[in-house]
Amino acid sequence: MKWSAEATAAIKNVPFFIRKKVREKVEAHAQSRGKKRVDIGDVTSLKKEFLSKGGMEKEVRGYDISTCFGGEDCPNTANSCAELVVEIQALMEKADILSFLKANITGGVKFHHEFRLSLSDCPNACSRPQIVDIGIIGAVRPGTGEEDCTLCSACVDVCPDGAICLDQTSLDQKGEQPIIDQALCCLCSKCITACPTGTIEERERGFRVLLGGRLGRHPRLAMEVSGILSRNQVLTIVENSLNFYKIHSKNGRRFSKILTSVDQVLP
Repeated sequence: MKWSAEATAAIKNVPFFIRKKVREKVEAHAQSRGKKRVDIGDVTSLKKEFLSKGGMEKEVRGYDISTCFGGEDCPNTANSCAELVVEIQALMEKADILSFLKANITGGVKFHHEFRLSLSDCPNACSRPQIVDIGIIGAVRPGTGEEDCTLCSACVDVCPDGAICLDQTSLDQKGEQPIIDQALCCLCSKCITACPTGTIEERERGFRVLLGGRLGRHPRLAMEVSGILSRNQVLTIVENSLNFYKIHSKNGRRFSKILTSVDQVLP
């Protein structure tokens, strides 16, 4: 649906974590009036309705799950989160976070009370997984196989983190093999895809999990769970986190405010 320049400028003032929802609501509002173009009047009208007593509370679901725009055709995909999103959605519905919030918050539930999750197929997902309650990132750990390296430097050129070295003096004892610095590696699998000889191969596939990130007055980057986790491990951590949150959160206190260590929700 087309938007006027004035309406487009106005929607940019909406906080990014609810901008998609608001945009959809504005377009639905305009369509209900038989319009094919959104103008500033539609934005203003919905804003008044939204800010009216109880207006925001009617739109809050209790949780928000955001995903990247990658998908199957994205060349940056390390490990797809598509199936995991469906399973996490089911866990969130089962936990009924909205009913929990309504029972524990005075003055009405607002968007900033929602439990937020972000899933990305690769580590290129800007900052989103780092600043939500639970962030999940597709990951693949590279390693060297039996095939000799031709020192073509394709892996060095494609690695955005400088995690691979082909310096002759740094090659390991079994011959011409690249050295991968696992401390620098972000597990994006670019080097595996780029290697023409198959020298660099997949060693482990799964997900990174980050917990307790937030923005606001006192922002904090999420704490990362050690290692690459399986689908079942991720689902268990999500379920444990929701249970921990419902036990310890009072009057809308955020997950990141009550979680002090990832060990509190590990299997």
